[in-house]
Amino acid sequence: MLARMVATAAVALMAAPVAAEEVRGPVTNLPLPRYVSLKASESNVRRGPSLTHRIDWIYKRRDMPLEITAEHGHWRRVQDSDGAGGWVHYSLLSGVRTVLVQQDMLELHARADENAPVTAKLALGVIAYLGDCVETWCVLEAGGYEGWAPKTAVWGVDPEELRN
Repeated sequence: MLARMVATAAVALMAAPVAAEEVRGPVTNLPLPRYVSLKASESNVRRGPSLTHRIDWIYKRRDMPLEITAEHGHWRRVQDSDGAGGWVHYSLLSGVRTVLVQQDMLELHARADENAPVTAKLALGVIAYLGDCVETWCVLEAGGYEGWAPKTAVWGVDPEELRN
């Protein structure tokens, strides 16, 4: 009888969904991937994690959201909303969260409800500061305006991410 219970428990454990193990950066022990923003108004993006690696391009938009996908010493491999990426020195990055508006004339609402009054509209490509996030909505602030927008309309926040 005990052997049958143990076997049943073992089968149940094997059938249970395995939770995705969170990957952490080897340098910071922070989750990977994670979102950050550019601290500098100009940032070199290199082919590898050192000053000896070639500069592939230069980001020229302060506060632009980026996703960190890897860490090596003082360097972070980042990716932008277009999927382009490279290595950036950590001193050029900020933990301040921003998002990139992916929908033209994105309506900001007074509450996390599409029927709530519209407080502002943001143009495609605007960088907004990220505030609280609930299941499918986040608070955005740009140009002195603030309101709730659907997560699907911006890049720089995970669909499951909750913030308060």
